[in-house]
Amino acid sequence: MGEKNRIEDFFYHRNNLYCEGVKVNEIAEKVGSPFYLYSKNSLCSQYQEFKNAFSPLSPLICYSLKANSNLSLLKILKNLGAGADIVSLGELFLALNAGIKPEKIVFAGVGKKEEEIKEAIRKNIYLFNVESFSELRLINKIAAQLKKKVNCNVRVNPDIDPGTHRYVATGKKESKFGIAWDKAVRIFKNNSFPRIKILGFHVHLGSQILFPEVYELAIKKLLNFAKKEKIKLTIFDLGGGFPIEYEKRVPPVKNFAKAIIPLLKKLKIKIIFEPGRYIVGNSSILVTKILYLKRGFVIVDTGLNDLLRPSLYGAYHRIVPLKKSLGKTFVGNVVGPICESGDFLGKKRRLPLSLKEGDFLAIKGSGAYGFSMSSNYNTRLKLPEILVSKNRYKIIRKREEYKDIVK
Repeated sequence: MGEKNRIEDFFYHRNNLYCEGVKVNEIAEKVGSPFYLYSKNSLCSQYQEFKNAFSPLSPLICYSLKANSNLSLLKILKNLGAGADIVSLGELFLALNAGIKPEKIVFAGVGKKEEEIKEAIRKNIYLFNVESFSELRLINKIAAQLKKKVNCNVRVNPDIDPGTHRYVATGKKESKFGIAWDKAVRIFKNNSFPRIKILGFHVHLGSQILFPEVYELAIKKLLNFAKKEKIKLTIFDLGGGFPIEYEKRVPPVKNFAKAIIPLLKKLKIKIIFEPGRYIVGNSSILVTKILYLKRGFVIVDTGLNDLLRPSLYGAYHRIVPLKKSLGKTFVGNVVGPICESGDFLGKKRRLPLSLKEGDFLAIKGSGAYGFSMSSNYNTRLKLPEILVSKNRYKIIRKREEYKDIVK
């Protein structure tokens, strides 16, 4: 059926955009715009592809909820065997609500609050990825109060430039994330935390990392560090950061697996990955309606409050019409209704000249850091989320109503 993309289940058939077996335009006419639309098959396929690529390591795959925490999507991933990478009490609540077992949950983040640590320990999560001495002291104190023994990893900052946008590069020296080498040694050799069991390293280098060599360098650095300091590792958590296609082609995940597996397989320790964007990023489109056309601007009914990435990072998302046209084109800026000059979805995009007010567009690759970063800025309502499975669709989050924002 049509020109189907291997990565996504969004494709044209007889010049109409489909999600799996459903014509997207029909959903738009019934539901109204804007809305997020997900493909169940795409979500499952991406998870399986990641799992298969790293199968020789038998890793624990902890899906990163920050990318997208819709409960229905979490339940699908839980049924595929996924654990959860969380950074807040809210994400812990959602992960447990989705049925993800506590022994598959890891808790990261530089600013864990006392109540968050306490509840996570009570729920018996697998481990904390620790980012400072102060945090270790607090975890140890709370664990003593609760008479529990707690697993922790040390998040080391390897001071490596991943070659990505500075806002999502998290493994460089100037980043707020992670612990410097000298302080990490002191933690591993410190016996003043009797309620904590330090199991190994956690490292997360950033997002949209395009070169497998970046992971190779980080792993070698950390393993050499462990050998030099005689640190015994039982866990190595490599975080996420594996790239998906937005504007340009990216290396397949198997290329990263080929670089990573030989370095870790011989160690016979537990490996953890925390993919988020890789699993959910290309499983969704954001559907929006053209409100007005003027002076090379295509003004649509969604904006930075719904999809912040273009304004925040200058991120590129492909924008396509729901009805394909092979005629003449024009170059225009796709912008939203928000009262900010930075409210744009795409600049200098080539679009069909036949577009008219009332037509729908699809903003592709919006599954990760789309809804999860959305807001009520300009007091605009949060969008509905819709899931397609084969030839059926269902609403998995209702459109917010005005009564919801005055509760």
